[in-house]
Amino acid sequence: MRIGVPKEIKVREYRVGLTPDGAAELTRAGHEVRVQTGAGEGVGFSDKAYEAAGAKIAPDAKAVFAGAELIVKVKEPQPSETAMLTPDHVLFTYLHLAPDPVQAEGLRKSGCIAIAYETVTDSDGRLPLLKPMSEVAGRMSIQVGAHCLEKTQGGRGMLLGGVPGVPPARVVILGGGVAGTHAAEMAAGARADVTVFDRSVKRLAELDGIFAGRIKTAFSTPAAVEKAVIEADLVIGAVLIPGAAAPKLVTRAMLKQMKDGAVLVDIAIDQGGCFETSKATTHDDPTFIVDGVVHYCVANMPGAVARTSTFALTNATLPFTLALANKGAKAALNADAHLARGLNVAHGEITYEPVAKDLGVPYVKPDWLTSI
Repeated sequence: MRIGVPKEIKVREYRVGLTPDGAAELTRAGHEVRVQTGAGEGVGFSDKAYEAAGAKIAPDAKAVFAGAELIVKVKEPQPSETAMLTPDHVLFTYLHLAPDPVQAEGLRKSGCIAIAYETVTDSDGRLPLLKPMSEVAGRMSIQVGAHCLEKTQGGRGMLLGGVPGVPPARVVILGGGVAGTHAAEMAAGARADVTVFDRSVKRLAELDGIFAGRIKTAFSTPAAVEKAVIEADLVIGAVLIPGAAAPKLVTRAMLKQMKDGAVLVDIAIDQGGCFETSKATTHDDPTFIVDGVVHYCVANMPGAVARTSTFALTNATLPFTLALANKGAKAALNADAHLARGLNVAHGEITYEPVAKDLGVPYVKPDWLTSI
């Protein structure tokens, strides 16, 4: 199969969809890999490294798309990229379609098959291709949250862990999944006062055991969340409903009762955000202030630590990329029900039910898809 790896063009996105080692595995399996020149520069992979792995270097994105059957990316295709997709293409990348009707319509019009990393599952019902970036984003959320708490960034002027005689910052984490757990680990390590909210009593018990009393856990009800948010210095939004838009857990009314200079970090912004006042920002302009509360809502947080993120992501995606290349998309999807759950768009139809529901369009299961 002919595999194309374009250079990411989202603002300040330095990750790349395939490492040279990954390219080498694909070429050893008999596939042709074409990488856009400069695609790996942001993480220290030169064109020569890809050529040494057996890949060919393409001069621009147009050449990558025109010569490929399978496009492997990191972030959702931008409009100029969607315009290059055809019914002959299979796209394998993060999509996050629920809050993005423009992208969804572009993919439908292209006629391509689009498989989303974030809805591929495993035998335990988890999301193995979302997990590595959730780990990165969870850890980063405390790093950026601590920075935003600094007075020069519009924050309260607080040190996350305090010092002897001065209380630490109160950190509230909404969601005890992968991102929330990694956020809690970093916040607790910085000696903050940490509370994690979740709707699963089982998960709260697991977290209590994992952290052995170093954090507090709380069952998530609207009243409990409101009280905690109003008292918080830093709130991390880490709620996930696979493929669907995130619920709005923090309202504008709550902001009016929060402390001036408090900080909200919305890890769920790719799925529309879990704060009512959230709007996607970029690494160039990462924050904005509403009612005195600093919002950090960068939609590609892991792109700031692109080298770590690229290795973590491609470690997880490569086996699936190999399966798609070795078997062809339709055969691979029918051979693996977990990969098939990543199918979001096919030949002009939305094929993932939660996405269709949020977009208000019909859900269509392809007649050729038998694995689910």
